Parts: sequence; C-alpha cells; structure tokens
Amino acid sequence: MPRLAVYALVVCLLAVAAAVVSFVEGSVLIGVVWILLAGLSSNMTWYYVRRGRASN
Repeated sequence: MPRLAVYALVVCLLAVAAAVVSFVEGSVLIGVVWILLAGLSSNMTWYYVRRGRASN
C-alpha cells in the first residue's frame, strides 16, 4: 500500500473518531463536517491505492 494511501486512511479513521465524539457531545454541525472530511479522505485512500496498483 502506498505511503500516501496509508496517511489518507489514518486521517479518515481519525475524522470518524472525531465525528463520533462530536455527535456524542451534541455538536451536530461539527460532526457533519468531520463526516465530510472522512468521506474525502476515504476517496483519497482509494485513489492512491488504485494509482499504486496501476503503476506496478
């Protein structure tokens, strides 16, 4: 797995954890922002994984 894919995956997991904490604390708007960031980083993870496989 390419290094950038690993970094994007870590960001995705941290964003999901931050979203859960935000929703538990009652901050829905901030939780939605974290969910959007998790979706973006998830797409980046898949992009870098596919790009890494295509180059090999």
